[in-house]
Amino acid sequence: MREKKRYLVFEVQAKHAFNLDEVRRAVNTALLQFIGELGYAKAGVMVMDDWKNNKGIMKINNKHVDDVKSGLALIGKIGNETVIVKTIGVSGILKKARGKFL
Repeated sequence: MREKKRYLVFEVQAKHAFNLDEVRRAVNTALLQFIGELGYAKAGVMVMDDWKNNKGIMKINNKHVDDVKSGLALIGKIGNETVIVKTIGVSGILKKARGKFL
């Protein structure tokens, strides 16, 4: 059976812009610390290549949306910069997530 997925749109609030690789590393590290390796594997987290204006999209399993949101809220720094990571919205369709939230 195929996994059901959700697209979570998030925003990194900081004084300057980050590139996608820095954000991807910070998100993966924070989620691994918060939900562990097993939870990370079950959530099926994939940070997608849509990145502009410090906003991005990640694809996750529909049963682990709340866990991933909580893990994102715990990100306090990316590199040496203090940041706030906010969830903008969740959608079941990628096109709607891009159009409505980005």
